[in-house]
Amino acid sequence: MDMDGLNRRDFLKGSLKAGTAMLGMAMIVETASGTLIKGTSAAEAAGSEIEGGTVTRPGNATVRFPAIPPEQMTDAQKNMYESIANGPRGGFRGPYGPLLYSAETGNRMQKLGEHLRYNSSLPPRLSEFAILITGRFWTANYEWSMHRPQAIKAGLAESIIEDLLHNKRPEGMQPDEGAIYDFCTALHKKHTITDALFEQAVSLFGEQGIVDLIGLCGYYTMIAMVLNVAEIPAPPGGESPW
Repeated sequence: MDMDGLNRRDFLKGSLKAGTAMLGMAMIVETASGTLIKGTSAAEAAGSEIEGGTVTRPGNATVRFPAIPPEQMTDAQKNMYESIANGPRGGFRGPYGPLLYSAETGNRMQKLGEHLRYNSSLPPRLSEFAILITGRFWTANYEWSMHRPQAIKAGLAESIIEDLLHNKRPEGMQPDEGAIYDFCTALHKKHTITDALFEQAVSLFGEQGIVDLIGLCGYYTMIAMVLNVAEIPAPPGGESPW
């Protein structure tokens, strides 16, 4: 696809017309402020305006992965868009815009992520903790900011998240939370796991839990790389949590 022909700046500046939504699909569009505009069809969404429909980079630099208008998407890109927009994530946002440029890869990635996030053998309190540990390690603004409220909702103490934010080993962790922290931190920093850590993790989570935990660390590392290369900031407004 020749993206130079899309007149990127004209498309991305100012407001975007919601009429570019795919016909018959629920429209869920993320703005620079982090808000979502929803409609049950293109007809309902038509005429709506999305203020500031892109993220501005420092110095007004060109956006690295401009949004692809739905009418210019390939079949593979449409399939990926539909799968995400109509799936459990509830919208098409964050890393998936850049991944849409390689839709066959991106669609396989997002399906893995959907399984790890929503169908892991680990409870959400622990899986979200592992995601936050990964996001903090990579200083991925968007990843951290999107998953912080999910971790709190799942039951992870805010004091633990605050310590993690400041690169401290959190105090007051439950035994399973401590095991998640130690396992993920060792995997990210030392790239290996000691026998003691492995045996502790097996006793708490089983072999399947360990594989799911490795998957969470690996998948969200990949997502953090996409977010950082694309320079996608933390919603809303792009404030860095660090």
